[in-house]
Amino acid sequence: MRHQWLDDDDDDEDDDDRPQKGDKEEGLGLPEGDKIGKLYFKSRTVIVAGAINDKLAQRTVAHLLALAEDSDDPINMLISSPGGHVESGDMIHDVIKFIRPTVRTIGSGWVASAGALIFVGAEKENRYCLPNTRFLIHQPSGGIGGTSSDMMIQAEQVRQMRDRLNQIFADATGQKIEKIEADTQRDFWLNTQEALDYGLLGKVIRSVDELK
Repeated sequence: MRHQWLDDDDDDEDDDDRPQKGDKEEGLGLPEGDKIGKLYFKSRTVIVAGAINDKLAQRTVAHLLALAEDSDDPINMLISSPGGHVESGDMIHDVIKFIRPTVRTIGSGWVASAGALIFVGAEKENRYCLPNTRFLIHQPSGGIGGTSSDMMIQAEQVRQMRDRLNQIFADATGQKIEKIEADTQRDFWLNTQEALDYGLLGKVIRSVDELK
């Protein structure tokens, strides 16, 4: 299985964002049912699960902004994702830092690629995971095509994106930029202990009671 950071030249037919017949408006992605939805909002928990794309980013950011407007109490963000669009991950990452409430990211299952970018939006002391979580960081990739001039432009954009992401992970982990560059040349998987040692993760938790 190949996990990709996708650039903004995403032409996959499987990721067609055009409305399809029978599609329902997802809103904030809150559980159906008035009582459940209210309890979910009251829990101040945001769930980021599945592929990272513009729809998920819009829904997640809307939820974060609504919770931030509601109060300055901490927000818990559960993340389980194979990755996806870098720019969609950027949007969530930046809004985590933009809003006033502290956001605690909690990894579960796998936190990979653009999912890891979102995960490190929180400060290290606010980055948690459950015991069976795996992490993946790697360099961006995406389709390059068109004229030779266009291909050169696209390749330069990918290089700039790679450098920017390497700096983000260096800042988030405390690792030297040279080590991040070397480690992310290929898929770089980490278990919970490795993620702790690397500086990617702050603490492994087994219960909600362990959240500070």
